Amino acid sequence: MGVILGPLFYVFGLVLSLLKWAVILNVVLSWLLNFGIINLHNPFVNMVGDVLFRVTEPLLAPIRRLLPSMGGLDFSPLVLILIIVFFEMVMGGLAARAALL
Repeated sequence: MGVILGPLFYVFGLVLSLLKWAVILNVVLSWLLNFGIINLHNPFVNMVGDVLFRVTEPLLAPIRRLLPSMGGLDFSPLVLILIIVFFEMVMGGLAARAALL
């Protein structure tokens, strides 16, 4: 059983970690765009922004609908990162428990 569960937990943990970094990069990119440090006319920046938007927006949109309006502040990335960290901790506990079996 550990032959399957070990790699499975590793892959799920890796996906959650990559998703967490995608959310962080999306926030940083939005700050850089809003402060005028970079612009979307650069093809590379446009491509990176589009990829990050497509990866994170399906998860952020439902959270934005649930959160109350904070007057221009968007706390949905913070909530999503907390949810990801929660799932990482749960999976770590399950992996440790599976290793004992």
